[in-house]
Amino acid sequence: MAAEVLSQAGIQVDIYDAMPSLGRKFLLAGVGGMNITHSEASAPFLARYGNRAADIQPWLEAFGPDNLRQWVHGLGIDTFVGSSGKVFPTDMKAAPLLRAWLHRLRQAGVQLHVRHRWLGWNADNALRFATPAGEIAIKPDATVLALGGASWSKMGSDGAWVPWLTERHINIAPLQPANCGFDVADGWSDYLKDKFAGQPLKSVALSFTDHTGQRHSRKGELMLSNTGIEGNLVYALSSALRDTLAAQGGITVQLDLLPDWPSERVEKEIAHPRGSRSLSSHLASRLGLKGIKTALLHELLPAETLHQPAQLAHAVKSLPLTLTAPRPIDEAISTAGGVRFEALTDGLMLQNLPGVFCAGEMLDWEAPTGGYLLTACFASGRVAGHSVLNYLAK
Repeated sequence: MAAEVLSQAGIQVDIYDAMPSLGRKFLLAGVGGMNITHSEASAPFLARYGNRAADIQPWLEAFGPDNLRQWVHGLGIDTFVGSSGKVFPTDMKAAPLLRAWLHRLRQAGVQLHVRHRWLGWNADNALRFATPAGEIAIKPDATVLALGGASWSKMGSDGAWVPWLTERHINIAPLQPANCGFDVADGWSDYLKDKFAGQPLKSVALSFTDHTGQRHSRKGELMLSNTGIEGNLVYALSSALRDTLAAQGGITVQLDLLPDWPSERVEKEIAHPRGSRSLSSHLASRLGLKGIKTALLHELLPAETLHQPAQLAHAVKSLPLTLTAPRPIDEAISTAGGVRFEALTDGLMLQNLPGVFCAGEMLDWEAPTGGYLLTACFASGRVAGHSVLNYLAK
């Protein structure tokens, strides 16, 4: 996005990418459907950025979700709004969009260099690159760094840049997993893993009190993994879960397996005489609980609780699940941490390195999945591009 702004203004731009082709993580984001942005109103949209909302607000005011959709349309790709409010290209794919974008950049004179891995600066403050032909050094008039976080390192974002910026006295918040899964205490039984890992747990609510005393509760869908839980419901709460785990070492969340049922109704149905039927049959016929939800009750509750109707009803509405750690950063969809905004000008130039700008996920912000990550990345690139123009003009 920075290259597009600059090339349209007549500036010669070179893009260097460590990978054999450009946009690898962008393509990864398109697996399962390219969620480019979200259609919700501006206030709740901005709130998705948490304590960095005020920093990101100017980016989105300059280039928000509607602007992004128009930009995609300008590349010849139509979009639509899904039932969840998420915005997708009509064909749901990332590759056609990326191909059209790179073609337009080439037509504008942007030079693309793949298999050029940045290695920091040399003693003359030139940029060092490892290339198939050996190391080279270049000294541009301005530099935009868009180096990503540290998740999915095989796609190119490995966090190798952190020590090079730290050596230049750039204030960097430690990189942490975001939009990630979490491990459960003691792991799942072999039975649960073999039968239900990878299966969705639909229409549940997850609630907990974080380390600051704030109560969180959200309804949605999660999935059992081999080691714990993941999925959109977990990702939406991952920031508070991660920070609470860091502060207190563990956290017990509550799962409501029937969030649309009042507690009184659950109690009444469980207390109904079941005669000779098994507990599983009783729960299936009276509550519609079966499969993965019933298995979780057996997994997490003492045997005596399963045979106490009042206690069982309480567990159905508030099943305790203890989490011990987020999954490793390389498995996360995105990362939190990075270059702190306090180290940057409003135009995303590093205060300690005039002429060097940063954009995208390498900055210290995070957001849930749903198009919010990509929207802010696009917008930050445009901010950086316009700031480079102002810098060069001076």
